[in-house]
Amino acid sequence: MVLEKLGSSIKETLAKVARAVFVDEKLINELIKEVQKALLQSDVNVKLVFELTNKIKERALKEKLPSGLTKKEQLVNIVHEELVEFLGGKGSKIKVGESQFRIMLVGLFGNGKTTTAGKLAKFFSKRGHKIALVGLDVHRPAAMEQIEQIAKQAKVDVFLDKKEKNALKIWKKVEKDLKKYDVLIIDTAGRDALSKDLVEEIENLNKKIKANENFLVISADVGQAAQTQAQQFHDSCGVTGVVATKMDGTAKGGGALTACAATDAPIKFIGVGEKLDDLEEFDPVRFVGRMLGMGDIEALLEKAKDAISKEDAEDLGKKLLKGDFNLIDLYEQMSAMKKMGPMNKVMEMIPGFSQLKMPKEMLQVQEGKLEKWRHIMNSMTQKELEDPEVIDGKRVERIAKGSGTSVSAIRELIKQYRMSKKLMKKFKGKKGMKGMEQMMKNMPNFK
Repeated sequence: MVLEKLGSSIKETLAKVARAVFVDEKLINELIKEVQKALLQSDVNVKLVFELTNKIKERALKEKLPSGLTKKEQLVNIVHEELVEFLGGKGSKIKVGESQFRIMLVGLFGNGKTTTAGKLAKFFSKRGHKIALVGLDVHRPAAMEQIEQIAKQAKVDVFLDKKEKNALKIWKKVEKDLKKYDVLIIDTAGRDALSKDLVEEIENLNKKIKANENFLVISADVGQAAQTQAQQFHDSCGVTGVVATKMDGTAKGGGALTACAATDAPIKFIGVGEKLDDLEEFDPVRFVGRMLGMGDIEALLEKAKDAISKEDAEDLGKKLLKGDFNLIDLYEQMSAMKKMGPMNKVMEMIPGFSQLKMPKEMLQVQEGKLEKWRHIMNSMTQKELEDPEVIDGKRVERIAKGSGTSVSAIRELIKQYRMSKKLMKKFKGKKGMKGMEQMMKNMPNFK
C-alpha cells in the first residue's frame, strides 16, 4: 500500500522508543530525525515535514505527562495525534441532504477522474441514493465511451453527448433531465498540464453547475508537482476535497498529502484498487492507526457487511476466537475473508496482526487455490476433514489420486491448516485479542 514504507519506518522507530530504558531529549531527537527521513522519502514537501516534526518535538519536550500514561506511551500518542492532524484531523464525511447533491471532479489527464466517477457512483448508490453520471470530457478520445461503460458497471444512469464538443452546452442540454436524481457526479476534462482554455472551461462549468463539492482527483504517484496543480485548480474552482487515487500501489504518496495542504482541502476519499468497490471514505484516525499497525476495525466491519452475511460473520468470529478448527472451518474462513478483499489488506485492519509477521504465502490465497482445496477436500473422508492430524503418507497419496492433484498440494493444504491453527492460538494470548473480540461481538449486529 502507498505510504507502506512510511508506516513501517515509523513503526520501527516507535519500537525503538518502546525498547528504550529512558525517554530523554536524545531519544526524542532520534525519533524526530527518523520521522523526517520517512516523510521525505515518501515525497512529502520539506516545509510541511519540518512543520510537523517541530510540533511533535515541542509537545514531546514541553507537555506534562498525563495521568495513567508512561513517558513512552505519551510519545507514541503525540506522534499518532500529530500525524492524524497532519492528514486532516477528524476527517470530513459527506452528508447528502434532501436537496440534490452535486460533485464535480477536476484534475489532470491520467489521474483517474472517470474511474473515480464510477467508484463514487457505486459508493453512493450502495447507500440508497439515486445517482446519475454526467460526462463533460469533450477533449479526450473515447472519454464518453469510457464513462458510458463505467456507468453500466456501476448500474447507474449516464448523461452525455458524443457529438458535442462544448462541455457547457452538454450541461445545459441535459440539466432538465437531472432533477429526479439525489446525487450528480460530473466528470470534466483534463490535460497533460493546466492550460488557459482548460482553466476557462472549468471556471465556466463551476459557475453554471454550482457543485456542493469540487473534488481534485490526484494520483498518489504524482510527486511534489501536486502542490502547483492543486493550487491552480483551487484558484479556478475552489477545491473542497481531494480524492487520492492509486493508493494501493507502491507510489510514495506524499504528493497527495501536499495537495491537501496547498488547497486547505481534506482528503475525502482514497482509491485502493481497480474495482468500482475499491473506494474508501478517508478517516485520518483510522488511516494512521492502520499505517502504524494499530488496526482499523471500522473499515473491517464495513467490508464484512458488504461481503458476507450476518450468519457467516458470526460463525467466522466464533471459529477464529476458538483457535481450534478443522479443514472445513479453514476453507470456510478463507472463502469468507477472500470476499472481503485481498487477505493481507484484511489482516492489516485487525489490531495486533501486523506485529505477528505472518508468512506472505499464508495471506496470498488466490481463488484458484481455494478451488483446488475444494477438490482435495471432496476426496477426503469425514474423519480426515474433522481431524486432519490422522492424514498420513498413505492417505495423502490416496487423496492426491482421488482429487487429481499432487502430493505436494495436499501437504501444502495441511501446512496451511497447521499454520492457521498455530497463529490463532498465538493471537489469542495477545492484547490485540480484545479488539478482535469486540469486532466479533459487533458482527451479529450487521444489517
